[in-house]
Amino acid sequence: MSLFDFDWVDAFSDRAFGGNGCAVVHGGASLPDQVCLNYVRETSLVECTFTGPSEVADIKVRYFLASREIPFAGHPTIATVAALRDRGLLTGDRCVLETGAGLVPIRMEGDRIEMTQVAPRFGVTPDKALVAAAISLPEEAILGTPQVVSTGLPFCVTVLRDHEALRAATLNVEALETLSQALDAPGVDMSEPFLVTLKGATGSGDTFSRLLLAPPSPPEDPFTGSASGAMGAYLWRHGFIQKNSFIAEQGHWMGRPGQAQVSRVGPVDAMEGVKVSGTGFVLMRGTVDLPVESPVEHAAGGAE
Repeated sequence: MSLFDFDWVDAFSDRAFGGNGCAVVHGGASLPDQVCLNYVRETSLVECTFTGPSEVADIKVRYFLASREIPFAGHPTIATVAALRDRGLLTGDRCVLETGAGLVPIRMEGDRIEMTQVAPRFGVTPDKALVAAAISLPEEAILGTPQVVSTGLPFCVTVLRDHEALRAATLNVEALETLSQALDAPGVDMSEPFLVTLKGATGSGDTFSRLLLAPPSPPEDPFTGSASGAMGAYLWRHGFIQKNSFIAEQGHWMGRPGQAQVSRVGPVDAMEGVKVSGTGFVLMRGTVDLPVESPVEHAAGGAE
């Protein structure tokens, strides 16, 4: 066992209990995968990050769900940078993170943290009926054609007609499994459609979104930074939004309001990246005692 410093940060929020929480384990990038997975489950958070030294950037960041490691995630990136700044481990107004999705440039201005997500990759366009079934809505509730888009992590971006449809959406895990096969995704926990409406939750927002999650994750993600980048790329490409920068909102119906500014890098037909910025509030600081070797799996039904 070894002690690691950690910070619990509410990302895309400037106050306690807003946005999306993420625990940042400093120096934990070398921990075994199973230890990282167990830690995420212990926190009951959607994602946690584990940092370490990098030979190609200022710092290396590993991202974990409760079920697997993923190459990149948005709100944990904001949380990680906020935690590093709070501890005085980052100086200046710029840094670069090494992630599984590549190098992620970071710019800091006051309390605001801006990450430049990689150039969008536009993937498959699944049958609208499959997406509608996965979120328990009629096909008529979906505008346009859903599409898988990635700016570091893939999401099936799905535009809904109004807030009423957004509120009514519920995840059908059985139908999600069918959608996962059509998306050729690694599992249901990477196939959930990212739902967006073209009206903010507040007067300052341009979009309002939800991401319903499959087990073993919590039922819903309060704010999804990587999906907000992918969603922006989709909206620009398909003409749903005209301005080069807009305000994305998420989490308000969960009592965890979050907000990000999403900006395009390059023209619509040749986007070079997507900038997503927000703030992070460090809610808790402490140490955690973690095994530095993978836990031994014990056989079920031990000695009587």
